[in-house]
Amino acid sequence: MTSVLERYRALVAAGELKADEEQAFAAQRLDQLQQQLEEQPRKVGLVERLFKREQSDVPRGLYVWGNVGRGKSMLMDLFHNCLNIPLKRRAHFHEFMIEVHARLRVERAKEKGDPIQPVVADIAQETKCLCFDEMVVNNSADAMIMSRLFTGLIEAGVVIVTTSNRAPNDLYKDGLNREHFLPFIGLIEQRLDVMTLNGPTDYRLERLAGMATWYSPLGPSATEACREAFFRMTDYPPEDAEHVPSQDLDVGGGRLLHVPKSLKGVAVFSFKRLCAEARGAPDYLSIARHFHTVILVGIPKLGPENRNEAARFVTLIDALYEHKVKLIAAADALPSVLYTKGDGRFEFERTVSRLMEMQSLDYLSQGHGES
Repeated sequence: MTSVLERYRALVAAGELKADEEQAFAAQRLDQLQQQLEEQPRKVGLVERLFKREQSDVPRGLYVWGNVGRGKSMLMDLFHNCLNIPLKRRAHFHEFMIEVHARLRVERAKEKGDPIQPVVADIAQETKCLCFDEMVVNNSADAMIMSRLFTGLIEAGVVIVTTSNRAPNDLYKDGLNREHFLPFIGLIEQRLDVMTLNGPTDYRLERLAGMATWYSPLGPSATEACREAFFRMTDYPPEDAEHVPSQDLDVGGGRLLHVPKSLKGVAVFSFKRLCAEARGAPDYLSIARHFHTVILVGIPKLGPENRNEAARFVTLIDALYEHKVKLIAAADALPSVLYTKGDGRFEFERTVSRLMEMQSLDYLSQGHGES
């Protein structure tokens, strides 16, 4: 298979990426890690067995951090796609932690002692390289267990590769009972190589340069603008539009939400799918955690007969706003006149305010998941 560095250089040569010194250095380090992971484990010699030397062939993981839009997600995708080992996993951090808490509940119900160790053992059996993109810690439930959980995973031979918008010391900053989280920061600094990817260009924001994020009224012009935004954000060739991948997003409770177009953290939805169907906060939180950009099309002007749709729209925007998701929308009216009559109209004013702020440069410059 192609190495990370070869693939990165090919993308630069093809003009799909701009030459970037810090990206190239990070690609080289990821390439080195790829080679280490793909090498066959060396055989332990007789002398080592006799003297019981504690030597490990497990390579050090990576913690890559920097401002939003510097190419961290792109490089993580290259690494995971190029890595040729069977037990690899690229997981959204919040979803992974939700899964961990569910496993812990099962173990606690068994009442057989420390529940973390069997969870660690199970994950280590399933995965040898665990990749997280944009690690953000913003709740005490995660913070309380992360040090023990990840210490166990690393000691079990799992290689951790993660990106973040924050330096290790800034994770869970000012969080409740942060002292319990500090050992995790120490673990990162001791067991992972910390690398900064913080070049001068915000490529994600650069792709939106000169483009609006709210298009009205509905019609061919708004549709074409949203289509153009998708291709700019994902670098996907417009001539292959019919081949844009879709996915089914796990929104909890055994339910799946179909995402008609999904690529590189960008998702396209219709208003009808998200707000006219019976959906609630868990669905919208899953979307907000999983995607850094949402393109929402077909937003109608709402009236008293649409109070349920309006209420769901309020909940959706709250979730996107709280997770700093970029919103590109095609609507039949500007936010200020989108819902002028009906139950919850007063509460909708906050949504109008948030929709206006979400179009600002300050908002668009913030990192996904930042609180």
